[in-house]
Amino acid sequence: MRRLIPAVTALICVLALAACGGSSSSSSTGSAATGTSSAAGTGTSGSTGTTSASSSASQEPAIGFEGVPLQTGPPLAPASTTGTGKVDGISCGAIEQLAYHIHAHLAVFKNGQAYTLPAGVGIPGSQAAQTQEGPIAAGGHCYYWLHTHTTDGVIHIESPTKAIYTLGNFFDEWHQPLTGSKIASLSGKVTAFVNGKPWKKSPRDIPLLPHEDIQLEIGEPTPPLVTIDWSKTQL
Repeated sequence: MRRLIPAVTALICVLALAACGGSSSSSSTGSAATGTSSAAGTGTSGSTGTTSASSSASQEPAIGFEGVPLQTGPPLAPASTTGTGKVDGISCGAIEQLAYHIHAHLAVFKNGQAYTLPAGVGIPGSQAAQTQEGPIAAGGHCYYWLHTHTTDGVIHIESPTKAIYTLGNFFDEWHQPLTGSKIASLSGKVTAFVNGKPWKKSPRDIPLLPHEDIQLEIGEPTPPLVTIDWSKTQL
């Protein structure tokens, strides 16, 4: 059984930016995870050990403005490949659409190395401004209904109507590939997990549902599964 990485979060979502607030449509509850660990976990499948308090403290990840640990490691791809035209029926509008507002989390690993989902995906023209709470996408020409504000792996789904979007839709907006052998700039056989369970279909078909934990992996060693304690965020 794979050992989980609980992503311990804090209620620090003091938003000067729009779109970090609580979801009006979310009915799901996150896992009640406790403890801390490095975002780029090095455990392998079947590991059952626990990390000492002193070790955990030294590896504790920084918490972003959304109350979720910031990801570490190189970016999957630049956020700047996002365009401005309609993609999969999804428009890029002047303001964020909050009629349907939920959040999902994406973690990506290759050969045990964690990769970072960059700030500003789905917000073309934005720049990642460095703040005390990590990088936050600022400016931009418009907002797609699926986007990221910071490097914590949280995908915001903000739509004018309630609908089920997929991880493939998000990567299409980003103009990055997502297949059984490709995750943006990474290549190799892709293994997917949704809420800790293996996903046997194409990763493109993974639905973006409220408080969902998605993990994509390529290669070995097998990393622990990342989970978010959504109850400790304002998402």
